[in-house]
Amino acid sequence: MLVRYSLRSAARPQTTMAVVPTREMFENLYAGKAPWDIGKPQPVFVNAADDVKGSVLDAGCGTGDIALYFAKRGHKVTGIDFLPVPIERAKKKSAERSVPATFLVLDALHLDSLPEQFDSVIDCGLFHGFSDEDRQRYVAGLAGVTKRGGRLFLLCFSDQEPGEQGPRRISERELRTAFAEGWEIESIEPVRIEIRADLEGFSFSPGGPKAWFASMTRKSD
Repeated sequence: MLVRYSLRSAARPQTTMAVVPTREMFENLYAGKAPWDIGKPQPVFVNAADDVKGSVLDAGCGTGDIALYFAKRGHKVTGIDFLPVPIERAKKKSAERSVPATFLVLDALHLDSLPEQFDSVIDCGLFHGFSDEDRQRYVAGLAGVTKRGGRLFLLCFSDQEPGEQGPRRISERELRTAFAEGWEIESIEPVRIEIRADLEGFSFSPGGPKAWFASMTRKSD
């Protein structure tokens, strides 16, 4: 979840309209504990774990909890994030838990720089952070790093979530439009995003912000 923070303090969020986040905003968020950093994988990915096959790319992995969850299940996992701080924390978790995974500082808008394709790709809260233009670049990059027949699992804020705190809201129609070419959308389900229990200064729906969980397959032709 992306929220404008005062530059004077990374601990006190300000109410704001949903915006496209900047690098500076992310740096301020990670100066403390980011709002989405719940210390474990989002439940929707745990529930979908049996559908995740083979090698895994976690695009926008943050501090690595989802990537390490799948690595512990025996997957070869690569996690990327465009900031060094969360990647450093992810590497530390990997070492402390003795769970091997690869973590790289890499902008998800430059997925073409990855030297391999993956059987499964995870997106937990990354898609909704892009501008309209960058969203197109990101989706094109995903097509390049997902094997034909591979699957993408994507969690994003839903337009059903009221208010203006947090990231841009995404409609089901926007998701279907973004992945209309080259992908077979299997399901788009309404779910909830789990947030930190100690998070203050936010007003989301009871039970957590409303979200979409999309599963889709990279077409083979």
